[in-house]
Amino acid sequence: MGMKEQWSLQSLDIEELVNKIIEAKKALGYGRARLVVDSLSAFWLDKPAMSRRHSYFVKKVLSKWDFTTLVTSQYAITTSEAFGWGVEHIADGILRFRRSVRGGILRRYLLVEKMRQTPHSLQMHEIEILSGKGLMIKGPVEMRKEDIALPNQVITRIQRTIERRDVETP
Repeated sequence: MGMKEQWSLQSLDIEELVNKIIEAKKALGYGRARLVVDSLSAFWLDKPAMSRRHSYFVKKVLSKWDFTTLVTSQYAITTSEAFGWGVEHIADGILRFRRSVRGGILRRYLLVEKMRQTPHSLQMHEIEILSGKGLMIKGPVEMRKEDIALPNQVITRIQRTIERRDVETP
């Protein structure tokens, strides 16, 4: 972005993106094409209320141009929910990547949240990224204590609230 090259964007404007993609398709040839947009969230960072409108616009226009589109989107680390609430509504499939650190070791996970008209595993799977070879699925993750227990900070906060109420009520 910002470079003065034929396919570079000059701003984070969703219409400029779509126009540039169509311009490239016309120049490079018609027919089926694959497109990757990383990250669509960048187009609504300063206006998250526009995310749904922007993502519907992208899908509506680009589907007419015979694109298979892979879009990445941010999610809120604090809630693990979608950032902007737009892309997940238009997507035919959603692959969510997660991570955790246990015992000082980074572990990565993949969860297929949605795959229209396709039966798929509903379990989270641990994955490993292999240098130059892609992903290896290590297997489904077994239920952990964290899946059914409240985090320690929440338990401590609840206990403090109860203690305060006990002190305040005669």
